[in-house]
Amino acid sequence: MKDIVVFSGSAHKAFAEEICENLSVPLSGTHLSRFSNDCLQAQLLANCRRRDVYIIQPLVPPTQEHLVELLMMVDAARGASADSITAVIPHYAYARSDKKDKSRISLGGRLVADLLNTAGVTRVLTMNLHAPQVHGFFSCPVDHLTAIGELANHYRGRDLSNHIVVSPDLGNAKQATVFSRLLNLPVAAGSKQRLADDRVVIDSIVGDVDGKKAIVLDDEIATGGSIIELLERLEEFGATGASVATTHGLFTGRAVERLSNHPFIEEVVATNTVPPPKDWPQLVTRSVAPLFADAIRRIHEGRSVSKLFKGVDPTHAPPTPEGLF
Repeated sequence: MKDIVVFSGSAHKAFAEEICENLSVPLSGTHLSRFSNDCLQAQLLANCRRRDVYIIQPLVPPTQEHLVELLMMVDAARGASADSITAVIPHYAYARSDKKDKSRISLGGRLVADLLNTAGVTRVLTMNLHAPQVHGFFSCPVDHLTAIGELANHYRGRDLSNHIVVSPDLGNAKQATVFSRLLNLPVAAGSKQRLADDRVVIDSIVGDVDGKKAIVLDDEIATGGSIIELLERLEEFGATGASVATTHGLFTGRAVERLSNHPFIEEVVATNTVPPPKDWPQLVTRSVAPLFADAIRRIHEGRSVSKLFKGVDPTHAPPTPEGLF
């Protein structure tokens, strides 16, 4: 890993340290300061000249603070004559702002992508974007990883003879189908209508969940409102219990209280793309830092990143002759 230097913002330093441990490279220092007028300044404490720079920063609350930190660090690396600057964003929060579903609203997903490009990012490495089309907002290469394989590993080796994979909504049903195939299980989905950021209605379940235990798969859990609403419908439709799995476990607001005390939930599993809540020791955390480290190694050596997902997820794996038009 010669000529590579890795920095971390303040959002999730433990994740960056684990990536560096897997790469066998040191995590280089960063000095983040704030002026009396509340402006941020970033200083990189390692040589970047003619080196491949990787800056690790998930966009987690306070999201705007961490976004500006990332932009400042990218600008500092560009000014220090870095050969390339890869923004490693395990959780790209603005991926939810991907469409004009109301009049006169902003498209935050595209705007933040433009900001990163303007700051000097030459590549983005991220995981489980809320919507695949967000990939197209960037004018630089994007390596889009998936946690489906790591989450499936959590359930392998168990007796799943009476289980079913359930997606909270039809939009996530494609990922749930891939997940169900990895575990050789049937799949179902909720019919969801979002009324507000933290208010949803699920009026029915598409699929037979009667007498089965559900493995609920969602890409992101924030307040937990969608999950609680889904669990109520699953119980009405005859399901006997649920395990909840997610890539991005933000668990904001009352989410920890809602999910940890719910009698229908047997366990909650999340990856470590974002910092886990400190007040929930029962949360099961699956690390995707080795996957990010492998992706960084492949990018640096000019090897295929998509081969990491061969046999896992066909949308992320290399194209096959049968899949070409």
